Amino acid sequence: MEYEEWLLSKKVTDPCTGLTKIPELNPMLFPFQHDVVSWALKRGRACIFSDCGTGKTAMQLEWAKHVPGDVLIFAPLAVSEQTVREGEKFGVRVEYSGDGTKRGKVTITNYERLEKFNPKDFNAVILDESSIIKSYTGKYRTELVEKWSTVTYRLACTATPAPNDFMELGNHAEFVGAMKRTEMLSMFFIHDGGETSKWVLHGHAESRFWEWVCSWAVMIQKPSDLGYSDEGFILPKLNINQITVESLDAPEGFLFAMEAQTLGERQKARRVSIEARSKELAKIVNASTEQWVIWVNLNDEGDTITDMIPGAVQVSGADSNEKKIKSIHDFLAGTTRVLVSKVSIFGYGINMQCCHNTAFLGLSDSYEDFYQAVRRHWRFGQKNEVNCYIITADTEGAVVHNIRRKEKDAERMAREMVKNMQALNEQNIKGIVRTKTGYDPKVEMFIPEWLYTKGEE
Repeated sequence: MEYEEWLLSKKVTDPCTGLTKIPELNPMLFPFQHDVVSWALKRGRACIFSDCGTGKTAMQLEWAKHVPGDVLIFAPLAVSEQTVREGEKFGVRVEYSGDGTKRGKVTITNYERLEKFNPKDFNAVILDESSIIKSYTGKYRTELVEKWSTVTYRLACTATPAPNDFMELGNHAEFVGAMKRTEMLSMFFIHDGGETSKWVLHGHAESRFWEWVCSWAVMIQKPSDLGYSDEGFILPKLNINQITVESLDAPEGFLFAMEAQTLGERQKARRVSIEARSKELAKIVNASTEQWVIWVNLNDEGDTITDMIPGAVQVSGADSNEKKIKSIHDFLAGTTRVLVSKVSIFGYGINMQCCHNTAFLGLSDSYEDFYQAVRRHWRFGQKNEVNCYIITADTEGAVVHNIRRKEKDAERMAREMVKNMQALNEQNIKGIVRTKTGYDPKVEMFIPEWLYTKGEE
């Protein structure tokens, strides 16, 4: 073995296990989608971290169409029906199953039905909204990573892999078989040992880490991240309006209402201000004739605001799957003007470009929930400016500030992640990567005089 070959053998990459010859793909795909699908088919086991509206559903359906054998797609409840319709649009037959039965080439189910399906019945599996495996102690993560690791072809798709949460990247790496999470940590990270108990990327290992990630994942916020034109993928303006409602509820022994400091105090502040916040939001929504989606955290919030808005339809966790699916169908068809629900029900994966008005009747501390809910409307394909209202009580403390801070942190980390991955992704996706062994001499070479031939200087 030559020395250069030996060096290359030491590189940490995940080899391709997919198709050696890529078939002709659907001409409806945009150029960047076409090349991402080609890359994912060659990879065999891959992750597509692609922002909302960039066509993850189209890409995963085309991937499912061409991988050998039968395919199972796991998706959030309402997204399953949406994917079936997208399949009709792109010429890929997708059938829903909730009882563990395989239905044709491509079967789709929701995550709640996971335990009903046997990995031995499928040759490929797709995780739609794969951020569901972000918690390495979570039920879905354990089941999907451990039980479905025997499936030959694996694809994970999400818009929001937490770029500052390396545990989530580790879970995705483990799902596609690139490396176990614990191995990733020991190879590229060091534990800070302090009160934060965080894993910190080794400075000298940073470039190697991102090179390894790019061997099994691609990240796209917009097509130009991979060197393509952004035409048709420019987001409209997002108008965020924060409205603070004065609370008249003073704690016992105090003359004025006090700002909440702890999580428990914030939850209490939300409960006692439901009526006031709902009245403020109802005035805005009732003065409009357009469609709205209202996100609530508490069932009492949903009940109160629904009563204040004529024709509003509320969907809660206790409702049947049939009602949930019918309610979102009616809203997307335009027969329901105002939909009231929780982010956990309709906040992930559903395309709601038909509506450009949304409101939060209070906020939780989850930035991902906020981001995903806003992105149901503010996504590529939206033609109108998106109006987002956040209604909070003055006693709720710094919850909005916390969300804004997390938003800036996430945006900064996403930019860093894209920057680190951009050149490597562009090379890998476009198929122009050229592997070289780097050599950066620090000491000038000295050639002895006796090596010179006569007349050479």
